[in-house]
Amino acid sequence: MATNEFGVFSTMAPGLYQSLMDAGFRRSGTIVYRPTCEGCRECVPIRVPVNAFSPSRSQRRVRRRNADVAVEISRPSLDDEKWRVYSAYQNEQHDGKMGDDRADLEEFLYQSPTDTWEMTYRVAGRIVAVGIVDACPVSLSSVYFFFDPAEGRRSPGVFGAMEEIEECRRRGLAHWYIGYYVRECRQMSYKAQFRPCELLGPDGVWRRMGESPRSRPT
Repeated sequence: MATNEFGVFSTMAPGLYQSLMDAGFRRSGTIVYRPTCEGCRECVPIRVPVNAFSPSRSQRRVRRRNADVAVEISRPSLDDEKWRVYSAYQNEQHDGKMGDDRADLEEFLYQSPTDTWEMTYRVAGRIVAVGIVDACPVSLSSVYFFFDPAEGRRSPGVFGAMEEIEECRRRGLAHWYIGYYVRECRQMSYKAQFRPCELLGPDGVWRRMGESPRSRPT
């Protein structure tokens, strides 16, 4: 049983959302929330310091594999092609138990109270993936990423992550926020592959993964 504290925002200045993320909150639609489960702190906010990030050998191979992908950045706008890609992704990832309502997608990803952008990935004009990011004063926050399951050989999630990090570099932003890291959950633990990464401690201090509270904070 999960417990969250949350707020609902009609508008939210990017600077306010930055402060909320640094207090452990995340955004979903117009809701900003953070887990407050008694006796458990497995959902740990995670971010990547952009200037320190160095892709691994396998990540560099993913980039080469996607050399033919064009990335467009625009304000979020849901159309029929994106809806088809999202539905196929949800059917593949969740066995058809999610993603069957276009209005839910609109509310989940395409209604935002803050400064939000959409990164659309195309091959020969065809959409192969879509990423939604929030822009804050010193960071980009990855909201959600979905892709055409037929393009799985490209490792689009890894490629999308590196593109979002590169977009941080282009904008001169210090950090890429990825949501929550959950050590024992495969769907959440993969985030630690983007190194170095930092976790938010219960004392409100960001530290490199593996660094003890007694070490000097980064």
